[in-house]
Amino acid sequence: MSSYKIGVIKGDGIGPEIVQEAVKVLDAVANVEGLSFSYEEFLLGGSAIDATGVPLPKETIEGVKRVDAVLFGAIGGPKWDNLDRHLRPESGLLALRKEMNTFANLRPATVYDELINASTLKPEVVEGVDIMVVRELTGGIYFGEPREYGKDRAYNTMVYTKEEVERIAKVAFDIASKRDKRVCSVDKANVLEVSQFWRDIVEEVAKDYPEVELTHMYVDNAAMQLIRYPKQFDVILTGNIFGDILSDAASMLSGSIGLLPSASTGKKVGLYEPIHGSAPDIAGEGIANPIATIASASMMLKYAFGELSAANRIDDAIKKALADGYRTKDLSAFDAKEVVSTSQMGSIIADYASK
Repeated sequence: MSSYKIGVIKGDGIGPEIVQEAVKVLDAVANVEGLSFSYEEFLLGGSAIDATGVPLPKETIEGVKRVDAVLFGAIGGPKWDNLDRHLRPESGLLALRKEMNTFANLRPATVYDELINASTLKPEVVEGVDIMVVRELTGGIYFGEPREYGKDRAYNTMVYTKEEVERIAKVAFDIASKRDKRVCSVDKANVLEVSQFWRDIVEEVAKDYPEVELTHMYVDNAAMQLIRYPKQFDVILTGNIFGDILSDAASMLSGSIGLLPSASTGKKVGLYEPIHGSAPDIAGEGIANPIATIASASMMLKYAFGELSAANRIDDAIKKALADGYRTKDLSAFDAKEVVSTSQMGSIIADYASK
């Protein structure tokens, strides 16, 4: 029996509700796949501020280093919006990613056939869409120095090193080699020196992957093409700020932000989380969609543990639940046979995954 230690960060808002359902599904899969999971909870974000005064306690930094992967819900809310920037929940998450060296953010954008009408785009445009956005997560303009906010001017600095570009490019090419063998590297090399630097290094890395086709696209065109013809993309490789924008745009191809997972991986421990926020306006009402968090648990099984059978079991259970017409409130307008609560959806998927 394979055993894994999972760090659990429930976070704020709907975070505790959706993480609870993902753990429920993990336990169901463990029973049939011969796996053993142990869990250790850590604080992050608003809940950490309330308990300790800081968004990222020392105990959390130390704790994530002794587990095999971290399952994370969501953080933030208006309660903490007026704090100084370094004390806000989001600053805690950025610092945690830096501490964990999770430099690669994997954001799949997959359109479920059962929910094709949920997309705001025409069915023929989004049918069959299956994109993986690989975003560099710990460099670029969000972390570049120097930076300044002044009365008369403010500035940030976009910086990338050769090592940072090489390692994220290798992640993208490795993933593409197991998919449709196509990488589109997105930059702004026509006006930014750092983007030309990025492009040159990506081309060097590509030489080690002759079976993978490499193309380049400017970020403004990539944003347009995601809407015009998203099926042209397999793996999108890009930097931090461009990836932040493009991955959110790609996520809406599915029609609901409540469906899509993500993984932030690096050299050791990865962070697996839904792409949506903490939705404090619906916290505690039992109507949040847990599918993105459950799918994040599936990504954890695949990328952190190499348990492909267990991951596929969860993915198949999600598709079956949707095919059978079960919908949470956010999807109730799309071919719903029964509208279910957060907990009910988790139990349905867990039941399917255990068979």
